[in-house]
Amino acid sequence: MAKINIEHSKNEDAMKLLLSKVNRRLDKIKLGGGQKKIDKQHDRGKMTARERIEYLIDDKSDFFEIGAFSGYEMYEEHGGCPAGGVVMGIGYVTGRQCMIIANDATVKAGAWFPITAKKNMRAQEIAMENRLPVIYLVDSAGVFLPMQDEIFPDKEHFGRMFRNNAKMSSMGILQISAIMGSCVAGGAYLPIMSDEALIVDKTGSIFLAGPYLVKAAIGETVDKETLGGATTQCEISGVTDYKLPDDASCLDTIRDLMDKVGAFPKAGFDRIKSEKPKGDTNSILEIFPSERTKPYKTVEVLECIVDEGKLTQYKEGYGKTMICAYARIDGWAVGIVANNREVIKTKTGEMQFGGVIYSDSADKAARFIMNCNQKKIPLVFFHDVTGFMVGSRSEHGGIIKDGAKMVSAVSNSTVPKFSIVTGNSYGAGNYAMCGKAYDPRLIVAWPTAKIAVMGGAQAAKTLTQIQVASMKRRGEEPDEQKEKDLYNKIKDRYDRQTTPEYAASRLWVDAIIDPRDTRKIISMGIEAANNAEVEKFNVGVLQT
Repeated sequence: MAKINIEHSKNEDAMKLLLSKVNRRLDKIKLGGGQKKIDKQHDRGKMTARERIEYLIDDKSDFFEIGAFSGYEMYEEHGGCPAGGVVMGIGYVTGRQCMIIANDATVKAGAWFPITAKKNMRAQEIAMENRLPVIYLVDSAGVFLPMQDEIFPDKEHFGRMFRNNAKMSSMGILQISAIMGSCVAGGAYLPIMSDEALIVDKTGSIFLAGPYLVKAAIGETVDKETLGGATTQCEISGVTDYKLPDDASCLDTIRDLMDKVGAFPKAGFDRIKSEKPKGDTNSILEIFPSERTKPYKTVEVLECIVDEGKLTQYKEGYGKTMICAYARIDGWAVGIVANNREVIKTKTGEMQFGGVIYSDSADKAARFIMNCNQKKIPLVFFHDVTGFMVGSRSEHGGIIKDGAKMVSAVSNSTVPKFSIVTGNSYGAGNYAMCGKAYDPRLIVAWPTAKIAVMGGAQAAKTLTQIQVASMKRRGEEPDEQKEKDLYNKIKDRYDRQTTPEYAASRLWVDAIIDPRDTRKIISMGIEAANNAEVEKFNVGVLQT
């Protein structure tokens, strides 16, 4: 009888509990504006945004949804905005990867909140970086007027999307739009700036101003169909290209159009036959500790993700708090940069903390990143980092310069970068490990992820000390209980802000994923990145 590893069972139970919580929240998010709004869509002969995507993509193919948690627990004073009022992700249409963006009309009639604009911009960014065709399924009432000042005029607001339409067109990136509901005001530019536009008869409409605004502006009385329905825009104005009787016919036509698209040059990333990882992918759940302060063997986690569990480690005996290794994931060649969470004993007898970046670790990672660029190998970063080492010894050893070398290498890297936040991702460690600010093609989090400038306990201690010192300067003498209450209040707030849900709601990460899906998502990401040729790598002054 096999011996039961109590620690492994505890880890697995904790991870499954977190996954269950994430999935329960996702189930609620996927209802959009609620069952009554879904029923109303169906009564009008319309599919919901998610039903449209499911119908459009190839049978039994993967769809990687991006930004499902966007808007989570935000805008509650306005009734909330599940998934940011738009469903998007990478899916396969007639065998070709596409970025699909579908307005969810069950959420405030598909109106745009600030997070909706940010999410749409993220979709376009991914499409531009990876030269993915974009399919827009339009069903939106336009800007959410009560928040117009936060969505309309600035650089990264609503109007940027149309600028991106034009940029993608100039880059030769295919854009197809289907007007499957309302498309009004500035939003009308999106489908018409696409390469081809379809419209569904009777339910689809597109115009710069609706009937009420036309009446108010020029005194003309006109109904919606006459103003901008399918017949008007296909047979009178010529604004749209295809008139379809219903949602299904519209989506079928998109598939027909995608089926005829030619091939473009590939980046040429190396791929061979995929092999299974070492052991069962379920082992990840057992190895990854339930208590975030506990060390663990990061190599064992990586072996559950890479083909055959095979890692060719670069400078294995140097800079041991960072693992740099060549491997394959689903057949794709990758360079892995991972924080090692083991406690390390150096040759000189010094103890190094796992998950901390030391000077030698940063130097090693910077050199490895440059090597991967030289060889045209995509990079995958696994975050479990509390930051760079601090203290007089590290400062005297030049930790800032070595850290700057790593940050510079990450910044200038031109091969595709992918980030997996498995545990902690704190402070400058987040930057060096290719956080959101450093243009990863995709960045995802496990349910165990924590993203912040520092851990909750450290932040609470620091802020409590500052506030207590301020109180003393004012002549107040807080007692022990008052200091404790202040600490707990700050820590609770900080802990809430470090959760993966908080990060995902603001699109600091693209998705919260099951650790067992890590291989699949990295593989889909590299497949997407293979559509865009790689620019020449330039190291810059800090690498000399």
